[in-house]
Amino acid sequence: MMLAGRAFRGGMRAFSTTSPAFKVFYTKTHEWVDITDKTAKIGITDFAQNELGEVVYVDLPEAGDSLTAGEEYGTIESVKATSSLISPVGGTVTTINDAVVDDNALVNDDPESNGWLITCDVTEVPEDLMSAEEYAAYKAQSESE
Repeated sequence: MMLAGRAFRGGMRAFSTTSPAFKVFYTKTHEWVDITDKTAKIGITDFAQNELGEVVYVDLPEAGDSLTAGEEYGTIESVKATSSLISPVGGTVTTINDAVVDDNALVNDDPESNGWLITCDVTEVPEDLMSAEEYAAYKAQSESE
């Protein structure tokens, strides 16, 4: 089924090369994804980095690796814990943010801009990604429980 240039199949949005530009979406596991046409930039949210504390190591995939939405693609270690990085979209990794690999503090200093982790060519986008407003409501509800 096509709707506004997006094909919907089995709970996933499949992108065509004619898809319009999108925006930033968020996950319940506190990742963000900035999707423009068929390309996505992925990172963790400011909320996630605050919960983690000082990031000391980031293990990321290599360019060319496949991503599956909702599955682990790497890990992030902090002074508090090691956490899985969960891909918000399906696709193929195109770029690793070497600046973050070299200086993990970028994730703490600017997680939703210069502290991005990877970019990918997007093939699938889950329907359950949240807008900024939905993510804010989700965090507020989670914090009150």
